[in-house]
Amino acid sequence: MREQINEGSMVFIADGSEGIGSVREIRHGLPELLVYIENAGDFVVPMSAVKAIHSGKIVLDFDHLDLRLRNAIRHARDSEDPSYISPSSEDE
Repeated sequence: MREQINEGSMVFIADGSEGIGSVREIRHGLPELLVYIENAGDFVVPMSAVKAIHSGKIVLDFDHLDLRLRNAIRHARDSEDPSYISPSSEDE
């Protein structure tokens, strides 16, 4: 399974959900990844917490993550501006 993981792969909590971060480092020799979580920084994630890997995406099993990482994931989108509207491609 580890062979399918690449540095920079997006990390998700569920299929179809928004990404919460990306793989920063694959720790060879150790069964873990270093994952950057938006608005929180780097976290070590054990390979046992990886639920699925497909289409270049890493899906984590939320129930297998430590409390600190779960809290970081819950707040990964806090800094986004809910009133932001992306420019229309017609304006270009």
